[in-house]
Amino acid sequence: MDKDTVSIYFVRAALAHLAPEALPAVLRAAGIPAEMLAHRQARVPARAFAALWLAVAHQLDDEFFGLDARRMKVGSFALMCHAVLHCGTLGRALRRCLRSFSAFLDNLHGELAVDGDRAVITLHNRIADPADRRFAEETYLVMLHGLMCWLIGRRIQLAHIAFGHALPEEAREYRVMYGEDLAFGAERTTIEFDAALLEAPIIQTEATLKSFLRSAPQSVFLKYKSTDSWTARVRRRLRRCLGGQAGWPTLDDLAVEFHVAPSTLRRRLEAEGGTYQSAKDDLRRDAAIHHLCHSRLSIAEISTLLGFQEPSAFHRAFKKWTGSQPGEYRALRADGMAAPGADATARRPAAAPALLSG
Repeated sequence: MDKDTVSIYFVRAALAHLAPEALPAVLRAAGIPAEMLAHRQARVPARAFAALWLAVAHQLDDEFFGLDARRMKVGSFALMCHAVLHCGTLGRALRRCLRSFSAFLDNLHGELAVDGDRAVITLHNRIADPADRRFAEETYLVMLHGLMCWLIGRRIQLAHIAFGHALPEEAREYRVMYGEDLAFGAERTTIEFDAALLEAPIIQTEATLKSFLRSAPQSVFLKYKSTDSWTARVRRRLRRCLGGQAGWPTLDDLAVEFHVAPSTLRRRLEAEGGTYQSAKDDLRRDAAIHHLCHSRLSIAEISTLLGFQEPSAFHRAFKKWTGSQPGEYRALRADGMAAPGADATARRPAAAPALLSG
């Protein structure tokens, strides 16, 4: 199974409207040490970010991180899911979903239009603070796109995404979250997809909704991530090398397996904002973080599993990837976890989190 991680940027953005006195309990609930916030390159396991989302929502009574003038009160997303479940087609569900967001939020709403063979959703955003404005749109699109994909049971390929902000450092994250065809500095943020999908039938039921909500928000921002890009194909192939039993193929080797010329594979990866080496590094980085957080393997054993010849090479690579040494990262994570006997609310902010209640 792929072990996903999330950039510390999203963690910091999620915490921006939290009162300082609430920060320690929220970070402890997610198992994220405060010291990690200072490392711009740091990453956390996806499940830690999901726990953070729930903890912040519980603390603020707002599933939208305090970004809008009106709170999206806990339980709103579940209510929206119930409201669209029996709409019949994606188009009807999407229009109801957009109306629901407009009822929950004051300063951000989406509008659906059809332009030829393209369905276009345009975001109208009156949030003044640039950082809040950007994170609000990122959050809105993740929730909206995740729900759309789940309703019809497959990933909806976004043909084009234009953002109303400048190119961010985290642009590579966007390719996994949204798609490959990205533009920045647009007048408004828009997403486009095949208009024929508006007639796609909703295949979900009350039973599958319960399962979906039980695993939210992780099910929303990860389940329907991009899996058909060239980068994803390379990552899936390289994953077989984890464990140290098989050697790592070269780009030329992969090109033969994929029945394309090496130059073609290189161009296609570059068009998606990456390279063979970055795909390999990202895979090993995420696997390393998973083992450091969730296993008792020694750092030398993790190094071997990831295919490094020497632990010192693993130390150098991990420092480059995350800004900290493997041992430091493991120690920070251990210190950030809730201690035995700590207050149950601090450890689990919502035993039946309201993002998923319903």
